[in-house]
Amino acid sequence: MAIRITTLSENTASRGDFLGEWGLSILVETEEATVLLDAGKSYSIACNARTLGIDLGKIEKIVLSHGHYDHTGGLRELLRRIRKKVEVIAHPDIWQAKYVRREGEPDRYVGIPFQRDELESMGAVFQLTSQPVHIAKGVMTTGEIPMVTGFELIDGALLVKEGSTSKPDKVMDDQALIVKTKQGLAVILGCAHRGIINTLYHARQIAGTAEIHALIGGSHLIGASEERLWQTIAAIRELGVQRLGLCHCTDLPAAGVLAQEFGDKFFFNKAGTIVQLP
Repeated sequence: MAIRITTLSENTASRGDFLGEWGLSILVETEEATVLLDAGKSYSIACNARTLGIDLGKIEKIVLSHGHYDHTGGLRELLRRIRKKVEVIAHPDIWQAKYVRREGEPDRYVGIPFQRDELESMGAVFQLTSQPVHIAKGVMTTGEIPMVTGFELIDGALLVKEGSTSKPDKVMDDQALIVKTKQGLAVILGCAHRGIINTLYHARQIAGTAEIHALIGGSHLIGASEERLWQTIAAIRELGVQRLGLCHCTDLPAAGVLAQEFGDKFFFNKAGTIVQLP
């Protein structure tokens, strides 16, 4: 069986009978496992899975890339469709009270829009750890991602509130999914809040594989400076990435530059996109 990566939810849709909404959810199917990275914002994952003829009940594990609403808001509807107990792998910090602060606006809650006990009553079995998790042969999470590059910074508008106090959110819960293929690693991103290059360096280290074949998902290049964008492009080239399916928080201006620079290697990863890897 080839590795099949299906984007079930994204800001944009690949055809008229798909639902697009701000968020991300990607289904990864291998011979060993059926794993879902993130659950989108609300109902789009259920709608698009039905359109594609995908039975969400076959999902064996859910990985949460981080605790923001646009990656977790579809969990309630997803668990209704799965109709069984399912392991949810995430960092302990997903349950922090996460906010965003923009100038001239009140602080806005952007964390998980559900209580843990509600999701557990619907079948979610949370495995909370900061460490990499080996899900199946050739499939693992990154766990916490070290900040090692000098140009990738965490969005300063992100906050965590504890009572009446707030502090910058370092997004320690940010993680990605790694799939080993015959051509190298496929790294599936949620938002890459801690930097896509930091993520790729860490993925190579823990997977013990230098070659990165595919990079798919959100890159959080939205609002990135021109300098950071070009340093990112240079690092992707140096790493030898062969397929780039970036989307969601990549933002269209950055995606346009990436498409121009990488040509046929780049595709915009809309809802409904299916990638087959050997």
